[in-house]
Amino acid sequence: MRYSIYLFLLIFIARAGLAQTGWPPKEALTDTLEAICDSGALVGFSVALVDAEGVQYVKGFGSADLAAQKAYDIHTIQNIASISKTFIGIALLKAQEMGQLDLDDPVNKYLPFEVIHPYFPEIPITLRHLVTHTSGITDPDEYDEKGYILRTAENGEDAVYANFLPPSHMLSLEDFQQRILSQDGQWYRKKTFLKKKPGGRFEYSNIGAGLAALALEKATETPFNDFTRTYIFKPLEMSHSGWFPSEVDFSKHSRTYTDTGLPLAPYSLVNFPDGGLMTSAEDLGKYLSELIRGYTGKGRILAPESFKELFKPHLQAAQFTSRSDGVYNDEYNMGVFIGFSSHDQIGHTGGDPGVSTFMFFNAKTLTGKLLLVNTDLDQKGVETFKEIWKTLEAFEGQF
Repeated sequence: MRYSIYLFLLIFIARAGLAQTGWPPKEALTDTLEAICDSGALVGFSVALVDAEGVQYVKGFGSADLAAQKAYDIHTIQNIASISKTFIGIALLKAQEMGQLDLDDPVNKYLPFEVIHPYFPEIPITLRHLVTHTSGITDPDEYDEKGYILRTAENGEDAVYANFLPPSHMLSLEDFQQRILSQDGQWYRKKTFLKKKPGGRFEYSNIGAGLAALALEKATETPFNDFTRTYIFKPLEMSHSGWFPSEVDFSKHSRTYTDTGLPLAPYSLVNFPDGGLMTSAEDLGKYLSELIRGYTGKGRILAPESFKELFKPHLQAAQFTSRSDGVYNDEYNMGVFIGFSSHDQIGHTGGDPGVSTFMFFNAKTLTGKLLLVNTDLDQKGVETFKEIWKTLEAFEGQF
């Protein structure tokens, strides 16, 4: 179910040239987004515009909880889906700076079980393969079927996706990975691996991302959530961000909704590092601003050399079966768990049940934008998402 948001959405978002208005940009942007929100295609969403100096505009629209009549505001937090993977990349580079691992190390150097590519057992899977989605590991059926867990057994009248399992089915990240990737694992299958050698083919892999986070935990002897809090959230003053409900003010958490406006039962992710970060647009805007600073050599949370590694394109055309040159296709090339389009856009997208997210900055203008949505997207929702994004494009860099 986890995806790097709908490909057709990525391909067909085009640059916008909204007519300039006579009133101040922030008021004009707010008025435009409020009008879009009033269409009713999305229950709630938040946006931010940033540059290297910080967050220049942030606001929430619509509802974070329809039943409770709670507005979606600048303090609302929600899951950001696969944008979470970029935090794995930053964490790995920080650990490399600290001498606790190397991206070119075999992942088995750090794991409590072995992961061996069954078609190329003599070629080790490295951390670099994992962060560039070239490990040969694919996502098996169990990723969806076993990976979404209800937070509570009682969910009232909430709509529930069929593959949400009861809380008793929750596993640790290590157990989940071992059952899928270890040759003696309960859900192990050779078909989880491509018939391509490690490093040979790009294949987006949520399981591979979780494996990289598990390796980080073992290499640093620190839980992944603690490591990211210490080396990312605290330095950037991301005070409304965390991986588990106990780490955030959960009263500020948005509900998520189907495309018909029914509430989804609250769920957790077993493979949480690949998509489970809860944060606000304001906090994520601080992070995006730091990425822009890092791209210019002035970042705070990594050394300049590490940021260069983060933003170094790793892949060649021969490693793809096909790829889109859409403006916001974050899979045209890969850095360290961060994507590059062929149009100077750097960032990531994300999607989960009830969640759709975009986060990008322009490598030429050094301005960035993000959009977090708490609603599944039907066709009308897709068009509304695109309209919001085009509006952000039109106002980007005006503040």
